[in-house]
Amino acid sequence: MEEGINRRKTEHIRLCLTENVEGVNKATGLEGISFIHNALPEINFDTIKTDTSFLNKSLKAPFLVSSMTGGSELAAEINQNLAIAAEAKGWAVALGSTRALLESDSHKASFLIRKQAPTAPLIANLGAVQLNYGYGVEEAQRIVDLTEADSLVLHLNSLQEAVQDEGDLNFEKLLPKIEEICNKLTVPVGAKEVGFGIDGTVAEKLYGAGISYIDVSGAGGTSWSQVEKLRSQDPLKKAAAEAFNNWGIPTKDCIVSVKSKLPSIPLVASGGMKTGVDAAKAITIGADVIGFARQLLQAATESAEAVVTTMDQIELELKMVMFGIGVTTLEDLKNTKRVNIMGTSLLEENS
Repeated sequence: MEEGINRRKTEHIRLCLTENVEGVNKATGLEGISFIHNALPEINFDTIKTDTSFLNKSLKAPFLVSSMTGGSELAAEINQNLAIAAEAKGWAVALGSTRALLESDSHKASFLIRKQAPTAPLIANLGAVQLNYGYGVEEAQRIVDLTEADSLVLHLNSLQEAVQDEGDLNFEKLLPKIEEICNKLTVPVGAKEVGFGIDGTVAEKLYGAGISYIDVSGAGGTSWSQVEKLRSQDPLKKAAAEAFNNWGIPTKDCIVSVKSKLPSIPLVASGGMKTGVDAAKAITIGADVIGFARQLLQAATESAEAVVTTMDQIELELKMVMFGIGVTTLEDLKNTKRVNIMGTSLLEENS
């Protein structure tokens, strides 16, 4: 069991670094959004503010290092670099699935990054399906305590599990168990997908069970059915996975759908996020925090400084959008009319 989990985590990292694991002909939908340049912004670039809050902690920018990895030697180096960078830049940071933290004595250090990120909002992570495989409130609380996390996010990854050779496939009656976790854990509980998206109807059910925030993790970036296809030793599963290479709800559609049902729920937009421009687009349609994953991964294998450089670029891109349309706060960005959405301009005449 220990070797299997640790090996799988390493394989996931290496495949995401070296193979084309994005969905085929599947985009985030954000390409249908564009900004209307303001030639006379009448603001000082240096006064632009990107600070916000998440999980009752301050962020210098509305950004999250999304859940990626843990449970292997390579993951330890990556997570420590990500944590150091997140602390330096004032981002939130999320761990990969922490199941290995309880089931394997190897590489626990890959999850214990609070020392490297003493003030950053830190999110632990567990597959919701594990609530049907012996995990409950006690195990979830232990994960939170060991990692010193500010929150636990439960990830929903049914399609990934269906392709994975070691997949856990019993997703029956999870909602009542999610509700118990939400009611009894000492920290807020969120829910996220892993790249196939959460729509408004599912988000409503999760919110009704006590989920505090939604990370839509929509389609348009890494496809975990593609990752698991590359890992699989089962010819039938490998062949079947090909039929799902464009599966999922685009990230833009997830944001719009969730916000239409739950306009006030804190919303994390992840899934195919590559630039600060992508982030700005997501914010204009309702996202509060933007999650970046594979865009940071290569830098995280190098050094914390390399991650900071990538973060600097993403932050600069966001500020350049704000400067380009003449807004100085994230709230003004959310409410801007200097945007085209699917060919429809929100800019009022003579504005």
